[in-house]
Amino acid sequence: MRVGICRLELFVPESRSLKDKRQVIRSLIDNLRNRFNVSAAEVDYLDSWGRAAVGLACVSNDSDFNVRVLNKVVDFVEENPRVVLQDYEIETV
Repeated sequence: MRVGICRLELFVPESRSLKDKRQVIRSLIDNLRNRFNVSAAEVDYLDSWGRAAVGLACVSNDSDFNVRVLNKVVDFVEENPRVVLQDYEIETV
């Protein structure tokens, strides 16, 4: 069993409150779960209205597959107009 882990650092420019940010991030996380079959959660900056960190995990028998899936996730997030991807890191265990 191989696990791929990804952390996304995001900026939410349209957010003017925590409620606005959580709506955008919740929608993004739901889309990632449904489209890529990954586990996802907001993991940091919970009290910041403009920043968010999202953690993702992908499990399979192949590390390369996990990296490919997580790279597709990063590409999907970069194309999302509601968030700005500031940084990300991918690792396999």
